[in-house]
Order: sequence, then C-alpha cells, then structure tokens
Amino acid sequence: MSFGYIVQRIAAFFLTIIVAATLNFAVPRLTPQDPVAALLGRMTSRGRTIENGDQMIEMYKKQFGLDKSLPEQYFNYMENLLLHGDLGYPLSYFPAKAKDVVLRAVPWSLGLLLVANLLAFLIGNLLGALAAWPGLPRLFKYLIYILMPLSSIPYYLIALILVYLLAILVPVFPLSGSLTVGSVRGVSWDTLKDLLSHAALPILSIALAVVGFWALSMRGSMMMVLGEDYLNYARAKGLRPRRIFQRYAVRNALLPQVTALAIDLGRMVSGAVLVEIIFNYPGVGLVLFNALKTADYFVIQSVVMFVIIAVALATLIVYFVYPILDPRIRY
Repeated sequence: MSFGYIVQRIAAFFLTIIVAATLNFAVPRLTPQDPVAALLGRMTSRGRTIENGDQMIEMYKKQFGLDKSLPEQYFNYMENLLLHGDLGYPLSYFPAKAKDVVLRAVPWSLGLLLVANLLAFLIGNLLGALAAWPGLPRLFKYLIYILMPLSSIPYYLIALILVYLLAILVPVFPLSGSLTVGSVRGVSWDTLKDLLSHAALPILSIALAVVGFWALSMRGSMMMVLGEDYLNYARAKGLRPRRIFQRYAVRNALLPQVTALAIDLGRMVSGAVLVEIIFNYPGVGLVLFNALKTADYFVIQSVVMFVIIAVALATLIVYFVYPILDPRIRY
C-alpha cells in the first residue's frame, strides 16, 4: 500500500468531517423554534411558575452562546469541536456536557449495530455464495427467496412484529429496556445473559431487515466471477473445490460487498434510531429522539457528529481493506 494512497484517504476523511460539521452546525439553526423558549414553555406546561421569564431566556442564551452572531457561534463551534472534541452544554442535561451524554449511549448503539451488521453480513454473504456455487443443493437458493421479502420491510415494522410474536404472544424475550429493573449489575454470567436477552429482539429486527439484501447481492457477485479465467486455471491446476470457493471465488466477489457495507452503515444507523425507540434501548437513537423533542441543538449536533464520524471512519477502514482483498488497488 503506497504512502500517497494512505495520505489521500486520510485527507478525504478529514475533509468529509469538516464539511459535515459545517452542515451539522447550520441545519439545526434553520428551524424556527427557539430551544430556550421551548424549554421554559415545557416547564410552564408542567405547572411550574417561572418569574422573570424573559430575563431567564437571555441568561440561558448567554450561557449557551446563543446570543452571539452566527459567524461567532460557528467559529466557537469549530474550535471546540476540532481542538477539544467539545460540542457545548446541552439544555436538557445541564451541567453535563453534550459529548458526555452521547458517549454514555455510544457503547449500547455500537454493540447493537456491530453485532446485527456482522451477523447479517456474514450469514447473508455465505448463503449468497453457496446459492451461486454449482453442485450444491437448491435449498440455499430457496432460503434467499424466503429472506429477500424481509429486506423490503422497514426496521421498525420488523421490530413491532418481533415484539408481538416473541415478547407478547410467546414471551421468550423481554419487551423493552437493556437490563431487568432491579437486577444486580456487575461482571457476571447472569448480567451477560440479561444483556443478551434484552438485546436479542433489537439485533434480530436489524439483521433480518438486511440479511436478504446481502444474500442476493452476493449471489449476483458470485455469478459474475464464476466464468472468470482464474477460476478455470485453478480447476486446471487440480486445486480442491473448497479452496477454489474460498480463495478465488468468494474473495473476489466480496469486493463490491465490502463497498456496500460502508455505505449501508449510514442506513443502518438511521434505522436503529426507531428500533431503539421501540425497545426503549438506551442508545444514541433514544438520545437523539429526546433531543429532537426538546430542540436541544447541542445534543442533536453531538449525535449527528457521532454518526458522521462513525460512517466516515468505516469508509476509511474499508479503503484500507481493499488492497488486502485485491492487491491491484495498491497501485
């Protein structure tokens, strides 16, 4: 892998972050709702008496930097983001910082998405490769046709179906949450089983929605490489069919699949937001939902920046994986 290739990809990564951070700053401020006034309005609707409301609004705006001009807000925003990784104090979680609120939820979302995505990617690609390989039972092809309709159903509908089937009709898994209320939390086998049982339905709802897509697209990629000369050459050399399947066919067919994996991460993150809301799962999606209800600029920006950095980082990793799968890309 050449030095120039690495520099270009890293430069593209940081340029993506800067451009996305600029849009992340601008979009929430296009909304007509005043977040501070909305916060005080909710306090009033709950029966709380607020004296000197106008002075309190001005105090809040000064505290959160909303009284400054947009160029000043943008300069402070970029300086804090790039130099300190700080996106300010949230209105709803003050005095905690916005990044701390998001970072507490990140492990839950990462665990959910990584497990669901890896399961769907591995199982789907394996089924797709087996369905296209000649000489194997047609059962693998029929499995693709069974799983494919699930790919047209949104994440949240599959989640609702699973809730009804496996949490209400047949109560195999918990209905919502991440841990049983009142359970003793610690590093133990019981805690792990509790975590896995609560995460099972969210993981299944995300994985089932994409496993058919991976299987069908891998089958198409395999069909493209089956007639290549290097496969015929490998057969002529007398290599075992299993080695030809793994090292020659699947390895070359995986390249477009890895590309799609990085692109699909963004779609999966957006779908996981609704899944986390349905299951009341304490991930980034639930934090974003609460922040949108309260028009909390700083939490919204922190969540969006997390998603942007996660997708951009995944894309960067994919670019470095390319040369391993296909050495020609190094040049």
